[in-house]
Amino acid sequence: MTTQIAVRLPDDLVQYIDREIAAGAAASRAAVVVRALERDRRRQDAEHDARIYAANPSDEFDDFHAWTSRRPMDID
Repeated sequence: MTTQIAVRLPDDLVQYIDREIAAGAAASRAAVVVRALERDRRRQDAEHDARIYAANPSDEFDDFHAWTSRRPMDID
């Protein structure tokens, strides 16, 4: 399910969105906004997980951390 909403954005952000579309990086303004919101949600989820791990130190994930730290991030 989707819900249409109306938002007001500063001109510079709209210009950025339109450049993304012109460059072929996105199909529509909505796609750029959805991508940004999903990325922000993943960032917040990762920060939440990091706080949990920091509060409960364990060496259980050392090998996983070593492996992932050598991989490029693909956040999209």
